[in-house]
Order: sequence, then C-alpha cells, then structure tokens
Amino acid sequence: MIGLLSATVSFGALLYLAALGELITEKSGILNLGVEGMMAIGAVTGFMVALETNNPWIAFLAAIVATAVFALLHGLFTVVLGAEQVVSGLSLTILGVGLAAFLGKGAVGRPPGAVLAPVDWGPLSDIPWVGTIFFSQSPVVYFAVLAGIAVSLLLTHTSVGLALRGAGESASTVDAAGYSVTAIRLAAVAFGGAMAGASGAYLTLSLTPQWAEGLTAGRGWIAVALVIFGAWRPGRAAVGAILFGGLLALKTRLQTFGVDLSPILLSMLPYLLTIAVLIVISIRARNRPSAAPAALGQAYRREER
Repeated sequence: MIGLLSATVSFGALLYLAALGELITEKSGILNLGVEGMMAIGAVTGFMVALETNNPWIAFLAAIVATAVFALLHGLFTVVLGAEQVVSGLSLTILGVGLAAFLGKGAVGRPPGAVLAPVDWGPLSDIPWVGTIFFSQSPVVYFAVLAGIAVSLLLTHTSVGLALRGAGESASTVDAAGYSVTAIRLAAVAFGGAMAGASGAYLTLSLTPQWAEGLTAGRGWIAVALVIFGAWRPGRAAVGAILFGGLLALKTRLQTFGVDLSPILLSMLPYLLTIAVLIVISIRARNRPSAAPAALGQAYRREER
C-alpha cells in the first residue's frame, strides 16, 4: 500500500506539471492540444542530454528550454498568424511524437546517462508511511508543488496574472489597457511548453529512466483533460492529478495485490476515467456557465486606430 501511495504522488506530479502549463496557456486564450507531442520532445531531449553530459540537471533544463522553443511553433501559427488552434495543436502532437521517435532512435535500450535521485530529507524520510510517501520523492515532485503554488499566486495576486486572465476573457480590453496581447499569449504558450517538457524529462530522468518510442503513452491527453476537470484552477487540477496519478500507479501495482486483470484493461483504466469525467462535466455544464476563459480558442487581431 505504501508503494502504491508513493507511486500515486509520483505519477500525479508528472500529470500536474503538464496540466499547469496547459492551464496557463488556456488562461491566456490559447488552446494547445499539442501537450502529448511536447512531452515527447521533453522526454527524449532530457534523456539524450543526460547521456551526453551525465548531469541530470543540465538535461532537465535542456528539456525545458527545447520544449518551450518547440511550443512556440504553435504560438507562431495561432497567436501571430491566427491559424485554427485545434488543427495547430494536433499537428504539434503528431510532429512532436514523430520527431521524438526519430531523434531517439539511437537511445532506445541504452541505460540512462544520469538520473534525478530522490531527495534525502534526513529524519523526515524515516517517518513511517509519511516519509516514504512524501519525503522520498524525486526533486521534480517538489518542483511541481512549488510550481503549483507559484501559478496560483501569479493568477490571483499579481498584475501579470490579471493581464493573463484578461487576455483569455477579453483580449481587446487588455490591449486597450496598454498590454501586448501577442506577447502575453506567446509567453503563456512558451510556459506551457516548458512545463510539458519538465513533465517529459521527469519521465525519462526519474520515473522510468529509459527511452522508447511512445513512452508518454497518452499522458499528455490526460493533462489536457485535467485542466477541464479542475475548472481552470491550479488547486482543483492538483486534486485531479492525484486521482489520475493513482490510476496510473494502480495499473502497475494491482498484480502485487493478487488481482489478476488483463494488462490491456489496466492500461485502459485512466483513459476510460478521463472520458467518463469529461462526459459528466459536459452534462453538468449544460445548465450552468462554463468555467472556461471566454476567449479560449479565439484569435485576436488588433484593430488599427
């Protein structure tokens, strides 16, 4: 049971990082369905840089930067050129997954060059149950917690957060207030890519230190669903991440409890729950205002004065 709960926190952090990035992107009014492709780029970049440098932190930062730059392709087409956001996002996923598979061909089956070892919290790590679950995790788990707090404070207590939310609600109002909607949205898209890259790098540098084609296994789509599940709020998205993280952990732990289920069925569970949650949310949303940003998915063109 302790192992299951510890794995739940680990997988929850994986999903939460990507969901936080998507949340900020959508708060600015840009829908990015390329999270799966961005996670794949982050995963392969982190693993390959670790092979070359033997330094997991350099690899982690390289994955963040590379994926932020990759995400700006989506920003170029949707923010600057006003392209259809759904099409651009799906194209980013296809490109990212394919490019990651191509770049990582030589790394398949190779042992990791470096890993992000769990943080040693001293006496805290020795506390029964609590120590194993919360104080024996990868540093990326604590990074995810800090990132969630920072995003929450940014959105609710800063002028930057107000401008960001304004860009997703009424871009023309933000423009009239003297802010650049283009700059805000591009920064949000880059941040979303950076967080997806951090999530992907966490996968190959800590959670499952290896590289193989298809390693992200649809987790980017769960992250997108988490934003909706959490009603575009970091705190509620964290609850959803733990819930879905538990299902991902359960998939690898049920057999140790003597439960003999088909591996295919176990692999389907998180995605079946994702579909079920989205259906329930859609039904409930029929008779109440949507929590989504009002301008989500809408391109903005500044009117000439």
